[in-house]
Amino acid sequence: VADLEAIRRTLGADRIILVGLSWGGSLTAQYLAAHGEHVAKAVFTSPGALWGRQYPGSKAGQPWNRLSPDQKARRDRLNSAPRIIAASLLLQINPGAAHALVGDREVDHWMHEVALQGKDSTSCEGASPTTAHDNPQGFYSNQMTVRDFEQLPDPRPRLRTLHVPSLIMRGECDFIKPAVTAEYQHTLAGSELVTVQGAGHSISGEQPGRYTALLRAFLLDEPLPTGTG
Repeated sequence: VADLEAIRRTLGADRIILVGLSWGGSLTAQYLAAHGEHVAKAVFTSPGALWGRQYPGSKAGQPWNRLSPDQKARRDRLNSAPRIIAASLLLQINPGAAHALVGDREVDHWMHEVALQGKDSTSCEGASPTTAHDNPQGFYSNQMTVRDFEQLPDPRPRLRTLHVPSLIMRGECDFIKPAVTAEYQHTLAGSELVTVQGAGHSISGEQPGRYTALLRAFLLDEPLPTGTG
């Protein structure tokens, strides 16, 4: 949130438009709660939990239930690696010591391999396999961010007082629980929730045409295109 506010100040913009995907949706909500007067519009795409303490860990939804037996076995083997277990346990006590024991390169590679097992489980059943990216996923940054997120106060009372135009997009096959997405609509006055058919968690990747049409219409104050949900 502080980083986003610093970016806004650097740009010299009185108000900005935020578009948040997954965890980015949670972050957008936190920025709204802190600096709502500086947000012109907000878009939440397959957003994660609105309040981390309400859905700790993976309780907002996870794709792992859709793994094939081979993928599940591979994931179980990865999760049972002794050094990973040691780093995970030590992380709860002394993050610096965990980082010294298992460095970024090793643990980020492990996290990438785990993610590959579930890359196709975030889409609708029968969808074509997605192309894997090679971007390292920072294990320690992810773990520390989640831990911090679950300690934050409830942003919903503040969010209910705001009147920022908001669009919420949800793929029909998103692994995030419907109640998690619906809470954005219930909390943000005047927001609109659209369900995109044929999309899972990555709407822009699986239905790019529909995603772009919805995004452009919302940002240009035009009627949302029909046939999107």
